[in-house]
Amino acid sequence: MLSSVLELEEFAARYTAAWCSQNPERVAAFYAPHGSLQVNDGPPAVGRAAIAEVVRSFMVAFPDLCVGLKEMRGEAGAPEYHWTLSGTNTGPGGTGRRVQISGFERWSMGSDGLIASSLGYFDATEYGRQLADGS
Repeated sequence: MLSSVLELEEFAARYTAAWCSQNPERVAAFYAPHGSLQVNDGPPAVGRAAIAEVVRSFMVAFPDLCVGLKEMRGEAGAPEYHWTLSGTNTGPGGTGRRVQISGFERWSMGSDGLIASSLGYFDATEYGRQLADGS
């Protein structure tokens, strides 16, 4: 378990760098082996391979993907990771539009210091609007 605010912030900084790496397995390594990631109330991806596939879908859609850590909120056992994602949708079938959206993940941390579950949220309507008209 991450026992201090400093440890949590360092973990979040490394997680952010993993999202910017274009290596989905690096992101998945922050999750417990049977951890889960759920985005906007969709079906959860369970296990590192499934999590890597969700991450890969964003990395493929946005080859210049950059995630920025805005802030951490909450307690060490159930923190919220607030982020901003930016990139240009130039992957296969992409619109060529640049997007910048913010959101957060509510983490449940395991005793191993890894993410046991993450519930992620972002404004899907705003995301769709930016993909469609680029503004």
